[in-house]
Amino acid sequence: MLTMMKLQGGLLQWSPTSLIPSINTAIKTTHLSISACVAEQNHQLTARERRQLRNERRESKSGYSWREEVEERLIKKPKKRYASWTEELNLDTLAESGPQWWVVRVSRLRGHETAQVLARALARQFPEMEFTVYAPAVQVKRKLKNGSLSVKPKPVFPGCIFIRCILNKEIHDSIRECDGVGGFIGSKVGNTKRQINKPRPVDDSDLEAIFKQAKEEQEKADSEFEEAQRAEEEASIASQKLVASNSDVTETVESLTESKPKRASRKISLATETKDSKAKKKKKLAAGSTVRVLSGTFAEFVGNLKKLNRKTAKATVGFTLFGKETLVEIDINELVPEIQS
Repeated sequence: MLTMMKLQGGLLQWSPTSLIPSINTAIKTTHLSISACVAEQNHQLTARERRQLRNERRESKSGYSWREEVEERLIKKPKKRYASWTEELNLDTLAESGPQWWVVRVSRLRGHETAQVLARALARQFPEMEFTVYAPAVQVKRKLKNGSLSVKPKPVFPGCIFIRCILNKEIHDSIRECDGVGGFIGSKVGNTKRQINKPRPVDDSDLEAIFKQAKEEQEKADSEFEEAQRAEEEASIASQKLVASNSDVTETVESLTESKPKRASRKISLATETKDSKAKKKKKLAAGSTVRVLSGTFAEFVGNLKKLNRKTAKATVGFTLFGKETLVEIDINELVPEIQS
């Protein structure tokens, strides 16, 4: 029996017959013998020859090129920016990119003062260099009790200030040595032998977002202060109206009380009179003066005041009895100065 071939639509089609199994078995046996021979040859080949043979097999595959694959991998791999790690540690290479924004770490509490000190130090050490020091802060206004206005800066990013300049090693070291500066924000570069913190520049787009944020927060703080001032004014006006109404009420009450005179009780009037008389006695009593006794054993006696002790409220008075002077200790409240007519 012969094999049958049919040509349909430009495709050559085979129809299997009874002869095909014998042909397949023959092909298998030949393939096995060839692979065995190749395996024996591989054992005898050197490493270089085996590598060449492997590359030939790769090239023989349809639609595959190992060289193109390796080239693609090399293209995707980022190229090294610096030739060696020592060149990467050189801070003078930062000046090649021109003036850029850098972030400097400072104290969270004294960031504004550190920015001023840094600006003065750079102007003194590098007078020909153009630079900008920016410490984003919100000027917070507050009215004090004495009526004065207090303005204090509140940092938007506590612990950070921004500086725009051409950075090299000399400028980098002078900024690091300034009081209150903790270094630059960057990334570590180098290897196990030596590592440094290399400053990383900030994009202009990020700085524009920072400027916008600081402006919005300043506007918000100003609006809050104006609202507080307006509320305070309204409260003061309301308190003034309340005080005026209270004063009108008090005036009406006083007018009513004046129209109805009060009757002072006799006891209160006597008590006030005795208090006034006691105060007058204490003020007018003095050693050597003539006094009269109001009550007690020596009531209505007139004598000479010898001593006066205000701490113990006692007084020593000398009376003339039967031609002789007798000293008697009497309470100050029982004595009054004798008025000589």
